Amino acid sequence: MVFDNLQAFIAMGGYGFYVWLAFGISFAAIAVLVISGLTARRKLQREFVKEQRRQERLAQRKREVS
Repeated sequence: MVFDNLQAFIAMGGYGFYVWLAFGISFAAIAVLVISGLTARRKLQREFVKEQRRQERLAQRKREVS
């Protein structure tokens, strides 16, 4: 299907509302997934660093006691 102008492209032969709504929902879902993944990654990294520091403190205390 070839569109004559921008308005015809946006209207999509009368189905524009549904087409653009589907694009919008898809974009929003992908954005939520990306943001969720990034926040989960940051949280996991913080927990890893926290656990690493805890292990270092325990090892240091064990050396001091020995």
